[in-house]
Amino acid sequence: MKKSRFTESQILAILKQHEAGVPVADLSREHNVSTALIYQWRSKYGGMDASMMKRLKELEAENARLKKMYAEERIKAELRQEALEGKFVRPSQRREMARKGVAKHGISIRLACVVYGISETCYRYQAKLDGENALVADWLLRLTQTHKRWGFGLCFMYLRNVKGFTWNHKRVYRIYRELELNLRIKPKRRIKRDYPGELDVPTASNQVWSMDFMSDQLISGKTFRTFNVIDDYNREGLGIEVDLSLPAPRVIRALEQIIEWRGKPAALRCDNGPEYLSQSLVDWANKHRITLIYIQPGKPTQNAYIERFNRTARHEWLDLHEFNSIAHAQLLATQWLWEYNNERPNSAIGGIPPTQLLQAA
Repeated sequence: MKKSRFTESQILAILKQHEAGVPVADLSREHNVSTALIYQWRSKYGGMDASMMKRLKELEAENARLKKMYAEERIKAELRQEALEGKFVRPSQRREMARKGVAKHGISIRLACVVYGISETCYRYQAKLDGENALVADWLLRLTQTHKRWGFGLCFMYLRNVKGFTWNHKRVYRIYRELELNLRIKPKRRIKRDYPGELDVPTASNQVWSMDFMSDQLISGKTFRTFNVIDDYNREGLGIEVDLSLPAPRVIRALEQIIEWRGKPAALRCDNGPEYLSQSLVDWANKHRITLIYIQPGKPTQNAYIERFNRTARHEWLDLHEFNSIAHAQLLATQWLWEYNNERPNSAIGGIPPTQLLQAA
């Protein structure tokens, strides 16, 4: 609303001159206003004093402000209704909606930013084109297609620690989100747990090995078992033996095959299964001067390293495949174990593969 050049007292003085008999033409020339404006003042403010004129102007200003506020709220409601028709969560999506609102409704940038909950900096942001973004996206797509259970953390550690790329984690995560590669996380029940003390971390390889069994089924419905062995020092998987039955002699044979190329461990950590308690395994361990470390019954957390390995094997190997035969399961186990040792980053050892830590040592 344009502000008048004349104050209330000046307008009132001009009107009093007119009431005193001064012609409108003379007043118009004297005060440099049109005759129509003087007549307009007379019809609007005739008979008022200065206080009444001031109050009238205040009411007009308040009325104009309320009209503007109502118009803004109506536009906000229309824009919000349009936003409810779609899912606009990301800042880039809300920025596009704000720009459409400015173009379609002619509203201010400030109002559009308020409606869609973004800053004016975000509204004006122009992304810098970078050819490396396409390379990052290509790597992420390849990794998630090859390793379907890998989330962002594993993908980023692989690119940084295995492939040697120096991309910032925020940049990689932004592209990861744009590609909608997020894994669905199953909510966990809140269970009160007793937290045990941390396991001792070996300072060199072959100090302590951990071993445990897992089970799964073939397509035919037959249950098979796997015998897993890892080195606690670098979490390296030393072997996965697959068969329908794995008694103590098979356990001994599998351990001897590993010792042939790896060397003898100082100790073996295991639970209280019958295979580990068998006299044949105890005699074999005594013969080779290997200490058997038995955990307490019902305390799998005391063998946490192999339990964590079992979870990864279940998540990334057993749950992803259907097995036609024992030979098929053994083949896939061998392939997965090589990837686990040589390519998969392990967060427990600094986000590098187990073999990389062994080579650095």
